[in-house]
Amino acid sequence: MDLIYIYGPPGVGKFTVATELAKITGYRLFHNQLSIEFVKSVFDFGTEPFNRLVLRYRAEIIEEAAKQDVSVIFTSAYVKGLSDPIIKDIVKRVERHGGRVCFVQLFCKREELLRRVSSRSRMRFYKIRSVKFMKELLGKYNHFSRITFRRSLSIDNTRLGPADAAEKIARHYRL
Repeated sequence: MDLIYIYGPPGVGKFTVATELAKITGYRLFHNQLSIEFVKSVFDFGTEPFNRLVLRYRAEIIEEAAKQDVSVIFTSAYVKGLSDPIIKDIVKRVERHGGRVCFVQLFCKREELLRRVSSRSRMRFYKIRSVKFMKELLGKYNHFSRITFRRSLSIDNTRLGPADAAEKIARHYRL
């Protein structure tokens, strides 16, 4: 089982690249926004039960995929320090069942990120679409850091199309 863990700031194109990668690998795409929408139907965003349940469902689904030898592509925003214990738990769950975790950091220039965040395609999953809110997030959290405890393939997709980024990932990890 492979877990392809694509991370980067909101709006960088994680889902779009993951969709292309799923097409060429046949891996299942577990879009993080689905768990958010599922739990948000009962609990308000950001509350303690909301946060706890979203993290729990993500970890359990990914672990079950590892048990069943189902390769998965997962997308998530990354915040240095805050996300690390969550990701380490997922890595443990996958590796305990013989799986491999492959990290991919997507990033682009800040101006491009701010342009992308207001894109109409983001409406489909109720994602952040406000440039003002995005600027606040970028000021508050470090979304551009690389995970430090594992190697990552880093891809600048400022001018690289999603299919080309997916090809790079597939070649690099021999998927």
